[in-house]
Amino acid sequence: MTPLSILDLSPVVQGSSVRQSFANSVALAQAGEQLGYRRIWLAEHHGMPGIASAATSVLIGHIAGATSTIRVGAGGIMLPNHAPLLIAEQFGTLDALYPGRIDLGLGRAPGSDQKVSQAIRRDLHAASERFPQDVQEVMAYFRGEGPVVAVPGGGANVDVWVLGSSLFGASLAAHLGLPYAFASHFAPQALSQAIEVYRGYFKPSAYLDKPYLMLGYNVIAADTDEEAAVLATSQQQAFVNLVTGQPDRLPPPIPGYRESLPAELQAHLARTLSCSAVGSVETVARQMQAFVKETGADELMVTGMIFDHAARLRSYEIAAQAAGL
Repeated sequence: MTPLSILDLSPVVQGSSVRQSFANSVALAQAGEQLGYRRIWLAEHHGMPGIASAATSVLIGHIAGATSTIRVGAGGIMLPNHAPLLIAEQFGTLDALYPGRIDLGLGRAPGSDQKVSQAIRRDLHAASERFPQDVQEVMAYFRGEGPVVAVPGGGANVDVWVLGSSLFGASLAAHLGLPYAFASHFAPQALSQAIEVYRGYFKPSAYLDKPYLMLGYNVIAADTDEEAAVLATSQQQAFVNLVTGQPDRLPPPIPGYRESLPAELQAHLARTLSCSAVGSVETVARQMQAFVKETGADELMVTGMIFDHAARLRSYEIAAQAAGL
């Protein structure tokens, strides 16, 4: 049985509010805990009307405080946006409040466009080039070996992951002997090469004695294949809105939406969302098992942008059933 985890962007749907999105994220985390999901991660994005998880460490604390056993973490913190010391302090604080339950996934992308990047007031190109050194600096603070003392942070028991969608992150995770999470749920193009690089060049470390690979995977599940196909159109609209420069709050589903698109946008969705299972429990189980068999994933991080909150909870329930949790 492959462990399942949850990736939540705390989606803001049309006609709703950020406050409601946070309440929905808490409900999802609590449901995931009861269903047997291993962890729930929040992702740092900025300037996105449909994503409310920008202040990621704050939301992690809120969700960890509303749950008791599920691991809670960042999938991820975009480290070029931050000073390593501040991240060590934030996650050291979370570890002190919720010991043994906090994950820190670190990514190299800014999680935003150029205009938002400028508003963050960081030299993001230079910061991106420093990413390997900054990852090691965060880890040094947790060991109590940083250039200054991180309080909180020194001695924290935070699991550090490298995130990525390219060979760069795979190589870094392998070199540092860290677990690796690949963003195959929206950037699957380099998936097979990244797996080969990570496993082929992995060096055992004090953190991990063998490779551990988690893959992002879209699941839109419902009681019937037809219902799931309609639910999936909200996520499809969100990706089309993003690629056409019109990001917005998550829209309601539109039956037949994908078929109504121009051929080039249909092809874009097919590429971007190729690592997906959409359908009933039987369909999802079959597609999920095929993906795990093909990739050898040690863990799947399930995500799915669904407009209706009850349908979203039901989708995660069906995914858990399909995986045998």
